[in-house]
This record gives sequence, C-alpha cells and structure tokens, in this order.
Amino acid sequence: MKVVVHAGKGVFKLMRSAYSSTAMCKELKTNLLRLLPHTFNGPSADRPDGAEVLTATVKALKEGLVVAVPTDTIYGLACLAQHRDAIRTVYDIKGRNGQKPLAICVGEIQEIYKYCKVKVKEELLADLLPGPVTLVFERSEVLNKDLNPFTPLVGVRIPNHGFLRRLCQMCEEPLALTSANMSSHTSTVAVHEFRELWPRLAVVVDDGPIGDQNRLGSTVVDLSVLGRYRVIRPGCALASTVDLLQRKYGLCEDTTGLNGMDDLLNSTRFIAQNEEPEEEAPF
Repeated sequence: MKVVVHAGKGVFKLMRSAYSSTAMCKELKTNLLRLLPHTFNGPSADRPDGAEVLTATVKALKEGLVVAVPTDTIYGLACLAQHRDAIRTVYDIKGRNGQKPLAICVGEIQEIYKYCKVKVKEELLADLLPGPVTLVFERSEVLNKDLNPFTPLVGVRIPNHGFLRRLCQMCEEPLALTSANMSSHTSTVAVHEFRELWPRLAVVVDDGPIGDQNRLGSTVVDLSVLGRYRVIRPGCALASTVDLLQRKYGLCEDTTGLNGMDDLLNSTRFIAQNEEPEEEAPF
C-alpha cells in the first residue's frame, strides 16, 4: 500500500510492505519512508517532510525495533543503545561477530559527557563534530553495560546530518549505530543496496544516494589517553582530523599500545585506507 502524505509545504511518500522472517516470532511490517529530495546542498532537519518521518522512526525505536537511517557518510542500522534486546537484534540482523563493538550516536556535544569520560577540550569536540568522525573515549557508568561489554571504551558520533541529529534529540537517549549491510559485505550508500535486510527492519528512511559515495565511512580516532590520539580507522576525513589534532591541539600519535585498545584491536578486524572494507567498521 502506498500513501502520499501532505505535511505543511512538503510531501513525502510512505511505502508500506509486510514481510515475514523465520528468524522472528511474528511478521514485521517494514515502512520505507522517503524524504524529499534536497533543494539545496546538504541535509536539513527542517525539511517539511521531516516531522512525519521522525515521528514514525522514533516510535519504532521506542518499541525496541531496529531502523535504517542515512548519515553523512553511509547508511546505518540504529536502535536504542540502552535497549538490551534491540542491540542483540542488530547483531543478529547483520550476522555480526559479537566481539565487534557498536558506536553510539548522539545529537549534541553535551550529551557526550553523559556517556563518555572525555579527556580533551570541548573546543576540540566542536571542531570535529558534527562531522564524519567517530571519537573513542572511556565509557561512563551510565551507558548500557550490555553494549560492548568486552571493552571499557566506546566510539561516539554526531553525524553532520540534520535528520539523524534530530532523531537522537527526540529519542532523548543515544542510538547504537552500525553500517547497513551484512557482515563481510561493503557499506551502502543507497537503500536498495541493503534490500535483503528490509524484512528485519521496522523503518527504512530513504534520503537518496549519500555524499560522494566513497564508502569509506567515518574516521575513527581513539582519544581515551590524555594528550594522545590513535587512528583506529582512516576513513574519509583522516588528513584533516590528524592535522587538527596535531597542529591546533598538540596531541601526539600513540603508537605504544598502552591505551587499552590492544584487546579490542586483536578482537576486531579493522580496515586500512583504500582497502575494500569488511564492513563499515566497528564504530
């Protein structure tokens, strides 16, 4: 069934299809929600269609379901980070190794301090976020213990995507975020590329093809050690990120392996720059 909904000055199409899966106890209805095409460069949370799509997506998340959302780099799967069963579902949908961590996604810089123990200046966070960078910190006690229980660290993102940031704000808690693809497959930049996952998702938010489609994902940097940084994944913003950390903030690259990342590195295959990714990445 296709429904055309008028919202203020904007219109979006709501595509509803019912699927069944032997891995689920009951039939899951997947809503494909198409955002309006951009009328200017860059995404905006203020597009007239946003409110309706946001409401439907928040409802699904609050019910403990998994959704697909656009980011500033690739498409991702998201659920509430504080919901234990939803996190398990994400791993099940992707066929993901349980020792590979999920990142969290928040809407504002101040929220990072609630879920992470930050050892850098707030100015540094503001220089990098929102943007295509995942910052790794020591996790706080507030964060769900069932999220990445094998490591004291967590990656946090604030994507430069108005819809996703507003989604986090409306949920009033962090989202667990990973790439929208089966484990061992490449990351996706259009919703049709992960169509095989749709039967397991409550909502798929379609914002069209993403960015320059380089599929590199975010640059992942560990900032859990005072005065040091460690690149976990080069991603799409390596040069500008490293230049900022070194030149403006005087951070030194950590090559000693003493920052608590070794166990995580040993348990997770990270991708190298210009190599085909195993998937979007652990964070």
